[in-house]
Amino acid sequence: MTMESNPTLLPPGPRPWRKFNGERIELPIRDAVEEAIRRESASGNRLKVCIGTDSQVRAGETDFATVIVFLREGRGGFMFLHTEKTDIPYSLRERMLVEVSKSIEIAYELCGLFTQYDVAMEVHADINTHPNFRSNEALREATGYILGMGFAFKAKPDAFASSCCADKFVG
Repeated sequence: MTMESNPTLLPPGPRPWRKFNGERIELPIRDAVEEAIRRESASGNRLKVCIGTDSQVRAGETDFATVIVFLREGRGGFMFLHTEKTDIPYSLRERMLVEVSKSIEIAYELCGLFTQYDVAMEVHADINTHPNFRSNEALREATGYILGMGFAFKAKPDAFASSCCADKFVG
């Protein structure tokens, strides 16, 4: 079966941003986020945004999922997600840092909006803070990278955007 005969098969690489229900986001992500912030503000909701990425390796390919989680103060939330597949082999430490860089890339693209609309934002890293876990070897570098960019940071077990939300969309 070829991709031409089955349009549901997507080639490796990035997919379009979409909503949790699978609906494709047609706008550039910056515009979609601004639209969401304006809509939520008009409805009287105060927002906090958490951005995180998770990955999983399977059969020589690495799937990445990045999420932008919008939390409505006391009223639930919603999220946008982006998935990507690559056949580049990574060590565990490298893969953890690629996850962080994907989160930082989108946080950096959107941080002006968050400042403009007074929306709190955190970057979540799917890296364990306990030294007995292998992912911990990337914690110091990831922490320095995120904090050096001026972003608030959370790691496991508090990094729900990456370890719970993005986790559902890899593999």
